[in-house]
Amino acid sequence: MSISSDEQRKAAPASRPHAPGDCAVRMVDREKVDMVAAALPDEDVIGDLAQMFGLLADPGRLKVITALLEGGEMCVCDIAAACGSSESAVSHTLRLLRAHRVVRSRRGGRMAYYRLDDSHVRMLLDLALAHVGHPAQAQASA
Repeated sequence: MSISSDEQRKAAPASRPHAPGDCAVRMVDREKVDMVAAALPDEDVIGDLAQMFGLLADPGRLKVITALLEGGEMCVCDIAAACGSSESAVSHTLRLLRAHRVVRSRRGGRMAYYRLDDSHVRMLLDLALAHVGHPAQAQASA
């Protein structure tokens, strides 16, 4: 009985040196793969997540969001002063963040005051800040 070259490649150990975590023998654990595939969010949710992380990927937006995390409710001029940005840039950022439900606003006379929209945004930022603050050794030993 002859084995095709495709079958040999699937069953044979990798010929190149492999990094830790690489599979020495390429075999798919069908049960695990099916379980994980069934648990993955649908494409719309993945798109929404990517959009949210994209919003958080800009340093200027992160400064504004972090200012609101630290300062609570703030007006545009206070956010701009805290971030070292122009009021125009902060207003533009806040419009974008409000459109994506990251911040919300309330009117107080002629002033608009902004705050983080909900506890989920706070939790996401707190976790990200804690992750960034971990020393490099902790990651290496894990």
